Amino acid sequence: MSESLSITLTQQADYQFLIDFGGDLQPLLTDEPPPLGGGVGPKPDHMLQAAVGNCLLASLLFALRKFKQEPGTLTAQITSTVDRNDAKRLRVLGIQVDIRFEAAASGLEHLDRVLAQFEDFCTVSQSVQQGIPVAVTVTDGDGQRLK
Repeated sequence: MSESLSITLTQQADYQFLIDFGGDLQPLLTDEPPPLGGGVGPKPDHMLQAAVGNCLLASLLFALRKFKQEPGTLTAQITSTVDRNDAKRLRVLGIQVDIRFEAAASGLEHLDRVLAQFEDFCTVSQSVQQGIPVAVTVTDGDGQRLK
């Protein structure tokens, strides 16, 4: 079950690129922050963070709903560490994803099973993880750290 995905980026001005996802999806403008660009859109690092976080939240929600559990609103704070490598080139060295949901863990069934496997079904984070460490925590609505 192979899938081929294609998007088109077109330079708008300097470091601004319009991303066309095709179909009925709205295009997205990206940009580098000053001094290179104008900072009028997310930069590529932000897009990577968003993709990792979005995929993990979708995987967690899917896993919970598979057991007919409603976690309430899901949120994620994604922090990446960007620093120079041995060749003095900027690289994303690590990504930390802190997931939170509204419901109390005590009201959710099969949570241990969900937490043990939801990351494995996230295409983006598991792909990124082959080159960049991705650490994930999960906290419930009562502030209890579950993972």
